[in-house]
Amino acid sequence: METIRIPNRRRREETMVHTRLYLSAAVCLALAAPAAAQTAGSTQKLSDGKVRIGVLTDIAGPTSMANGKGSVVAAQMAAEDFGAGLNVEVISADHSGKPDIGSQIAGRWFDVEGVDAVADMQGSPIGFAVQNMAAQKSKIMLLSGSTSSDFNGKACSPLTVQWTVDTYNLARGAAKSVIEAGGTKWYFLTVDQAYGNALTRDTSEQVKLNGGQVVGNSVFPPNTSDFASFLLTASSAGANVIAIAASSGDTVTALKQADEFGLSAKAKIVPLQSVLTDVHAVGLKIAHDAYEVSPFYWDRTPETRAWAEKFFAKAKQMPTGFHAGVYSSVAHYLKAVKATGTDDAPTVMKQMEKERVHDFFAADGYIRADRKMIHDMYLLQVKKPGENKGDWDLYNVVQTLPGDSVNRPLSESPCPLVKK
Repeated sequence: METIRIPNRRRREETMVHTRLYLSAAVCLALAAPAAAQTAGSTQKLSDGKVRIGVLTDIAGPTSMANGKGSVVAAQMAAEDFGAGLNVEVISADHSGKPDIGSQIAGRWFDVEGVDAVADMQGSPIGFAVQNMAAQKSKIMLLSGSTSSDFNGKACSPLTVQWTVDTYNLARGAAKSVIEAGGTKWYFLTVDQAYGNALTRDTSEQVKLNGGQVVGNSVFPPNTSDFASFLLTASSAGANVIAIAASSGDTVTALKQADEFGLSAKAKIVPLQSVLTDVHAVGLKIAHDAYEVSPFYWDRTPETRAWAEKFFAKAKQMPTGFHAGVYSSVAHYLKAVKATGTDDAPTVMKQMEKERVHDFFAADGYIRADRKMIHDMYLLQVKKPGENKGDWDLYNVVQTLPGDSVNRPLSESPCPLVKK
């Protein structure tokens, strides 16, 4: 198997954005006797009288539509819906795609601003950079946009939950369905970041297990503008599947250029971590018939549609799976804080493990010992032009992938938290 690697040639300008939302208890609760502050039989003991949630994400960069301000909106919606009786503060910052900036922000949040939990964490490099610090300072991490399967594998941590999706279940769902549809010779375009390398690794394993063949892999730096040499190499290698292991910005660029070269007529183009906003940006003319494995689609059920409409009214776009995951994880966290009456991280995490997740995102989700939240996934296929009934009507739901079957078995987990 050929692997091509070129150096990173681009850095983005550092930016930072903060937003805050304060939710105080109702006046009647604030004036009530101390006994009224009891939840689940215990008096609330918040370390500083507030529950602070930090949304660390990409607000101004290439994944800002998939995560970004939408993730902040989702966290605020969860605080509005589940923060009654608590003093909840939601703050946010832009990590600019750089682990060092993400670490600096998280350090200030933990040491100065008293943040109790960090949500979204768009980008696995950012997640890994912050995770040890969070564990040392006893803070909870709710990963929606950090997707490397190592977060529930060799790098698992007691206070980190990978909520939305990981590279293993993306790989398992995509490999099986595409090979069954005749895509047997795979060539990967891999962004040179932790989640990109993990996604290619996990998908390659699943391709081979399902009887397929990996014929090559081109590794490229984030924010690449020219995929011509990679796409031509994939074509000359005889690939009938070109799998893009990258996030939104690079995925959109690669999809457009594959169409320009006419490769979609010769091979199945499979964006392994594509999201709704990517397809919306590219359009059905280019993306039609592409397969995608996703934790969420806004038009799947009456419940998903109802929540998506509320989100759209605030964010002016339909939600991605990352946005839905931020809402679900923050809501579950706040429920646990209210149930335990404390923001002590180990206590809250135990409650989060105890309670199942029942919402529009997960019908019956649960947190495993490896800190993966198990829920169903969905095999989606992009509609053909003319099949859609609106700008955001982009997919057909082909198949439900049960959570227990699409995630890595605990018996195979390298997570140190799992008892063998």
